Amino acid sequence: MQCLMRSINIARKAAHLRQIASIAALPDTHQMLQKTCRDFANSELSPNAAKFDREHLYPAQQIKQMGELGLMGVAVPEELGGTGLDYLAYAIAMEEISRGCASAGVIMSVNNSLYLGPLLSFGNDSQKAAFITPYTTGERVGCFALSEPGNGSDAGAASTIATEKGDHFVLNGTKAWITNGFEAEATIVFATTNKQLKHKGISAFIVPKGLKGFTVGKKEDKLGIRGSSTCQLIFEDCEIPKENLLGQTGFGFKIAMQTLDAGRIGIAGQALGIAQASLELAVDYAQKRQAFGKPISKLQSIQQKIADMSLALESARLLTWRAAWLKDSHLSYTKEAAMAKLAASEAATLCAHQCIQVLGGMGYVTDMAAERHYRDARITEIYEGTSEIQRLVIAGSILKEYAS
Repeated sequence: MQCLMRSINIARKAAHLRQIASIAALPDTHQMLQKTCRDFANSELSPNAAKFDREHLYPAQQIKQMGELGLMGVAVPEELGGTGLDYLAYAIAMEEISRGCASAGVIMSVNNSLYLGPLLSFGNDSQKAAFITPYTTGERVGCFALSEPGNGSDAGAASTIATEKGDHFVLNGTKAWITNGFEAEATIVFATTNKQLKHKGISAFIVPKGLKGFTVGKKEDKLGIRGSSTCQLIFEDCEIPKENLLGQTGFGFKIAMQTLDAGRIGIAGQALGIAQASLELAVDYAQKRQAFGKPISKLQSIQQKIADMSLALESARLLTWRAAWLKDSHLSYTKEAAMAKLAASEAATLCAHQCIQVLGGMGYVTDMAAERHYRDARITEIYEGTSEIQRLVIAGSILKEYAS
């Protein structure tokens, strides 16, 4: 018994040292944020994540609590109601929140990266006051409307049309796969204002809910992240005041690409959270499940799975932190954000898959979180640019570097 207790204490100490080593390079502020987010996820998200998934339930109370913690406007300056932290802090917070509930993570990501991000970069003072500050508290969320039923990953092929008429634009078209679309009080909408200019003829507009001609479609019944809404946004002769033009006419494609670069850091954080939750579940189960007279964690085949999961997770985390650091340093990070998103999303899928393998039959039933992690992981390889698109971005950047 003493030998067993000694082994347990050694294992606990080793686990504690690993945890310290994983955050030792982070500044104190980031370590405190990490702990705050993990504690919140453990107490408020993890216990409710299965219910949110099962009932397709928007976690309104938890999103408000996240707003109170400053998580719905992490990189927004304090004078605009935000927390005033950097993108490294945002990536860390995204991972911890998504570890508890991937649906809460993507709601947070869309509000921070895709909605508030372009407003911070391209909005004027009045737009920031009206459409940023009220969206940092968790009481309201925004969304980002770029995708359409027919254009897929072609961000420069917007068939939604905005026609200039006097002191307003008239918007006609349909946006698809819009995360947060059902609950959002405002959205950034991309529409063609000049067909002849192709992608240079796309503009971005701030469109609040409630305008005549703006209809929200039904919620999609999805494979995963069911606690977040996904729906179509339909515009039929919807009049948008000219003061709601974001940036300048024709800036839409530039705004979209810049926004997606930053958004990929957030999705990488979400994927890391799913991967971490999968790894923790697999390790916990392997240490408790007995087979052939010993815990299955003693089996080499299980150890190999755990090693592969940890390697993919840690590698992706470092890529994500690097992309965030580059953004915070005002350096080019397009390639690195694509790398982070690709590595983290594929790590999430791998870890969720291997988690089910470790759990065996128990991994296939809804009593365990493994199958939810697997379903949630799949979307991280699709939205904000598929894995195929990320590889094109990475290769294109590398080819340009070597050609120069």
